[in-house]
Amino acid sequence: MLVSPSSIRALAFHRRLPLPLPLPRPHPLPLLQPRPPPRSSPALPRSTMAFSAEPAGEEAEEEALPAVAGSGGGEVNPEEWRRWGTSSPLPAMVAAVVRELLEMEAEAGEKMRFGGVGSKIKGDFKDIEDKKHRAVYETLADSDKKLQYFSARQIACRLLGSRGYLCQKCWLPMEDCMCAKLGSCNLWQGIQFWLYMHPKDFLRQNNTGKLLWQVFGIQAAHLCLFGIQEHEDIMWDAFQRSGKGKVSFLYPNKSTTPMSVKDLKFNGLTLSCDHHEEDVKDGPFNFVLLDGTWSNSAALYRRLKERWTAIWREEDIPCISLSTLSASVMHKLRPQPAWDRTCTAAAAAGLLWELDMRSELSAFEFGKQAEAVECSLDVLLDALTARRLRLGRSITRKQRHNTNCI
Repeated sequence: MLVSPSSIRALAFHRRLPLPLPLPRPHPLPLLQPRPPPRSSPALPRSTMAFSAEPAGEEAEEEALPAVAGSGGGEVNPEEWRRWGTSSPLPAMVAAVVRELLEMEAEAGEKMRFGGVGSKIKGDFKDIEDKKHRAVYETLADSDKKLQYFSARQIACRLLGSRGYLCQKCWLPMEDCMCAKLGSCNLWQGIQFWLYMHPKDFLRQNNTGKLLWQVFGIQAAHLCLFGIQEHEDIMWDAFQRSGKGKVSFLYPNKSTTPMSVKDLKFNGLTLSCDHHEEDVKDGPFNFVLLDGTWSNSAALYRRLKERWTAIWREEDIPCISLSTLSASVMHKLRPQPAWDRTCTAAAAAGLLWELDMRSELSAFEFGKQAEAVECSLDVLLDALTARRLRLGRSITRKQRHNTNCI
């Protein structure tokens, strides 16, 4: 989604800084930004922005992993799987691909090595595995089975390649773990977040969707991996229990009738006098954030639309746009396709801020929950910046913007 030149003045960082003077042509941003004043006045109007997918900084922009031997520890068990940020069972096809890789390693008599962006297999073993993978792929006639195998293979390689290197909670290298600096916050039980994540973003260090379950917990912010049947079934079963009226997708608005947070109907909710015990009737509201690069988010959207149509026989899925969304601080490090895009966690924070603006929902403290997400973005930015400085890498993003972006 694009915005007009006049509305681009409305962009500010995720803490909603006061409206600045007309912006000059974009240039590298400084590392440090002064903390803005508390959010005590209504947000200034801003243009509707595209959101809820990670910026299209393609995989080549992410830090390459060092080549490491990653098969130590044998097969992935359910406990190890859950430690990466999910309450779901270990997907059967992921377990099968891991087992297949370990068997190939034993037959080859050579240790698997992983390295580069996305924990790719390195060395001579790569050629052996690639031939095997292509042979298996060709036997799958069904396109859905091909997708499931593709996703399982991506995830399996990342699981094995990240063992002993990445923290299982924050997905950063062990020496840069930021877990101790992250705060937690209770998300109002009347809503649930679903991170519909592309497998190429799984265990990606600069992914921001992971922050939601780190802040709110895995029972409030759920990981659903694209192409993993068990994950997708769990998500859609939850949607059907809540009902189609309580499902919204945060994505550039593709609905026939555009919707905003103001159009959401919060009926059937009661709040106790102490404002701590809420009663949610007929299931929570489900907000789905598409978590992948912008180039991959189209595939995520198509699959969601296919499943929506198959279940509810409707072509139009309920997408909502945010009217007060601001640029994320992650613009400082991650290359962007345009200034009218933001990251997954910033989109979630924007949603919570807009819910907080609705007077009938003020008691649910959505503003406090939004601030918790924004603080986690600051922590992630600081951790990634410190790592880049230590490794002698640039901390200014590449110039990807020109006058065609607005």
